[in-house]
Amino acid sequence: MAIRDWPAAERPREKLLEQGPRALSDAELLAIFLRTGVAGKSAVDLARELLQHFGGLRPLLTANRQQFCQPLGLGDAKYAQLQAVLEMSRRHLAEQLQRSDALTSPELTKQYLSACLRDYGHEVFAILLLDNQHRVIRLEELFRGTLDSAAVYPREVVKLALAHQAAAVILAHNHPSGVAEPSASDRAITERLQQALGLMDIRVLDHLVVGDGVAVSFAERGWL
Repeated sequence: MAIRDWPAAERPREKLLEQGPRALSDAELLAIFLRTGVAGKSAVDLARELLQHFGGLRPLLTANRQQFCQPLGLGDAKYAQLQAVLEMSRRHLAEQLQRSDALTSPELTKQYLSACLRDYGHEVFAILLLDNQHRVIRLEELFRGTLDSAAVYPREVVKLALAHQAAAVILAHNHPSGVAEPSASDRAITERLQQALGLMDIRVLDHLVVGDGVAVSFAERGWL
């Protein structure tokens, strides 16, 4: 049976408009994005099949172009739409953060940095540059490494902070393994950067280690 023939309260789009997006399942939300099904399958049936194929919503959203376009019913157009939606989500978080004080918005900062870094298959070290009122100047991805390491050079970090007249920074990097627990080397490089930036009167407010669905804060651990 086509979705248009379902009771109005069970149709994903009508359900969203009536009850809000939080009331919908992953399959129902995905069905709204897909808009149409394929021969013999409604959009919801197709959405359920895709979620099962990928193992959940997150793996589907982070699939590369080739992986995404392989299942029945998906192609370049849908992939482009999805990437646009994901990028709008990241930019929405960035705009929210730019209007606030990063130091007093720790959860928003975590959400933004997690959205930017968590899906990389390699380690990426980034720096969030802040002015003297802790407002965001910009996010810069400085170093990229292998699956388990990235070379971080304090001189380059200091040079970048001075170039943008940053008064403070928040450091961040991802763990592609998904485990956000900081390593001994993470703590060591943080101390080196704190010392180097401190010589220029630039404060390190935090260092966030981004894993799969969680970000560990050095500041919250009392390590800064």
